[in-house]
Amino acid sequence: MKIKTKTLSYEEVIALPHAHIRNPRKPSPILRALIKFLASSELKKADFSVNVGDMKGVGEKQPALYLMNHSCFTDLMIASHVIKGPYNIVATTDAFVGKESLMRAIGCISTRKFRPDIKLIKDISYAITELKTSVLMFPEAGYSFDGTTTTLPDSLGKMIKLSGYPVVMILSHGAFLHDPLYNGLRLRKCKITADKYTLFSTEEIKELTADQINEKIREAFSFDNLKEQFETGTCITESTRAEGLSRVLYKCPVCGKEGRMRASGTEIKCEECGSTWELTELGKMEFKGQIPEKTVSPKLFDHIPDWFGWERSCVRQELEDGTYSLDVPVHIYMIVDNKAFYEVGDGRLTHSEEGFHLTGCDGKLDFIQKPLASYSVNSDYFFYEIGDMISIGDNNELFYCFPPEEFDVVAKTRLAAEELYKIKKNHR
Repeated sequence: MKIKTKTLSYEEVIALPHAHIRNPRKPSPILRALIKFLASSELKKADFSVNVGDMKGVGEKQPALYLMNHSCFTDLMIASHVIKGPYNIVATTDAFVGKESLMRAIGCISTRKFRPDIKLIKDISYAITELKTSVLMFPEAGYSFDGTTTTLPDSLGKMIKLSGYPVVMILSHGAFLHDPLYNGLRLRKCKITADKYTLFSTEEIKELTADQINEKIREAFSFDNLKEQFETGTCITESTRAEGLSRVLYKCPVCGKEGRMRASGTEIKCEECGSTWELTELGKMEFKGQIPEKTVSPKLFDHIPDWFGWERSCVRQELEDGTYSLDVPVHIYMIVDNKAFYEVGDGRLTHSEEGFHLTGCDGKLDFIQKPLASYSVNSDYFFYEIGDMISIGDNNELFYCFPPEEFDVVAKTRLAAEELYKIKKNHR
């Protein structure tokens, strides 16, 4: 999928009027039917099925808030077959660029990732109470990098408590294996299923505190796609299954070097020390050759989430030691309205314990984002087929920063932003 782009100077972009604030629209029945029809072919190939659990008296077409895990674009296809009544979809701002009328007709509600959004709470309430539609929300906001849960916002429990609407859970299985973000939009063959059940009835929401609601949501979102793959014996046989994996596994557990991992075919190799792993058909990382006597990591990981978790702990240690830093050249795009993805020039993005600092556009751009401004950072691979991306911004401007291809910094930057937020929040 691509996005409409336009080249303007930074001064021209910031002078543009912002998008109009509008209430959500009830989704077009014709477009709903078309989306479901188009999704049928892809889901049929995946032998898709739905497991309906305890709905606790919530009718199939009763307006409710649907929470779903976020693995890939296929999630929207799954939702079209799981949710029976009309529903609005909480979508990120960039999805509206160049196609606002279509997105509104589908029923999409615009929001900005990883940022407090009072308007979103009002839009969800408007959809459920006034339009009599359900609302589909992906609380993780960003796609999973390693097949496990991404960071969930603490504000979610409070929002559900205040709204009082019943909450239905949709948990997909196999969607991440079908289309993992790191693999560059290569679809793989595997079965996809989804569980559907009521997470909270209106009565339960009244009885529970916001913290208790958050705890139960985190339990519902405790999943590990690669562990499930191994336990169910699901084979991914494609010969390109490891390509792009160095975006996630950027640090070598043997020598500790970063940015020297290279993945191709079914293997990932450290170009610094030569250590090589094969991603097996069952999703395990199998070390090739003689096992080294000494490694910088506690072990040679055979499970991708364990490897990624170790990288997170390393980033945390760097932050605590004061040695963490990011400093990369970037090509910059911006969003200020829904008309285009504006290409404004080159710059430099730095990240430290003081937060993000973006400069560029011949000295005219100078933007700072403090660590507590967001509990995570919007980061993506092959974003709209442009490249790997890190996005920062505020309610007035959104900056999309694309480092050169040789810099595998997106995953580490997300980890650093999340860990830095935790550190600063605890200190406060």
